[in-house]
Amino acid sequence: MVVRGLWGCRSRLGKLRLRHVLCLAAAACALLALLFVDLIELWVTSLGMSGPVEGPVRGGGPRAQSVPPMRPEEYLLMPSPLVCQRARPYLLAMVSTAPANQWARQAIRDTWGGEVEVSRRRVLTLFTVGVPTDPGLAKLLVVEAREHGDLVQGRFQDNYANLTLKTLSMLAWAKRFCPQTQYLAKVDDDVLFNPSGLLRYLDHSHDSAGHTDLYLGRVHLGVAPNRNPSSKHFLSAQAYNANVFPDYCSGTTYVLSRTALLKLSLTAAAMPLARPLPPEDVFVGLCARAAGVAPTHCPLFSGGLAVPYGRCCYQAMVSVHQVTPAQMRRFWADAHASEACSWLRLRASLGLCKVRALLGTLVGQGDPQ
Repeated sequence: MVVRGLWGCRSRLGKLRLRHVLCLAAAACALLALLFVDLIELWVTSLGMSGPVEGPVRGGGPRAQSVPPMRPEEYLLMPSPLVCQRARPYLLAMVSTAPANQWARQAIRDTWGGEVEVSRRRVLTLFTVGVPTDPGLAKLLVVEAREHGDLVQGRFQDNYANLTLKTLSMLAWAKRFCPQTQYLAKVDDDVLFNPSGLLRYLDHSHDSAGHTDLYLGRVHLGVAPNRNPSSKHFLSAQAYNANVFPDYCSGTTYVLSRTALLKLSLTAAAMPLARPLPPEDVFVGLCARAAGVAPTHCPLFSGGLAVPYGRCCYQAMVSVHQVTPAQMRRFWADAHASEACSWLRLRASLGLCKVRALLGTLVGQGDPQ
């Protein structure tokens, strides 16, 4: 009986120790997953991406040439043609904005758009707009352009359906007037962009001179065309007959190296366009595919997920979508006015932000707050 009792105690102790070890192992795995959630995301996304693009691809693009491509000289407002020769920007950020969004543009000028030099590299921020239907708003744009000298206005009506024309205008302007820039970032005006975070990422992950093709952002995989005629995202089978789009970067923010910018701008100028136009980010993805430039996924770009605020998290993120002008001022001041976070705090905060963003999406909360 005594022997059986001792054996029973040892068995229970052994089970307790095993449970303790398993709990510790599970906690360690959870901590590692939290600290490296961005690398896990990158790995999972890479598994689902299409194979490498080998040379230019023909076919599979929009059909029916019914919209003339933008010409570089067709600008109603623009800075001095010598602006890039004088500034010599390493990074050119071109913000896609609506004419009425004056508050968003000013918030960008007062926050990340005011960063003109990062680690001894020049950064230039400009805004791309179309033609407003309101004549009074058109006059205000002229006044704003004279005051700030940072508006590029194309000769097309500014509305959601013409976002692709706005991108054509942006690519053509950058190609003609700023060919020396190493990187072009296309940014929406509700995005909190982090130029220093992008340059850190490029320094560690890519050719910092922009001599290799880079089409960088949050990559969307296996997206099917919207065939609902009542949707603003509608794209007919006559305009695009494939069942899915090629992999492409979210239009909220993406980055092109100098060589990729040249290839995409040339391809975009020759790409047939149809009515309705493809979504802007899809169109860029189609041009990239046709030019033989594959997209590169970066977990530090936000897309559809709203990223809850965290000081260290926002120091690490390259872009955060769905940010109001008031939030942009507050978040930028808090995240960048204080000292840089340590590596451990940055990794932990980034992991928590991404987990909270995922949980918020699952329960239907889209607000970054």
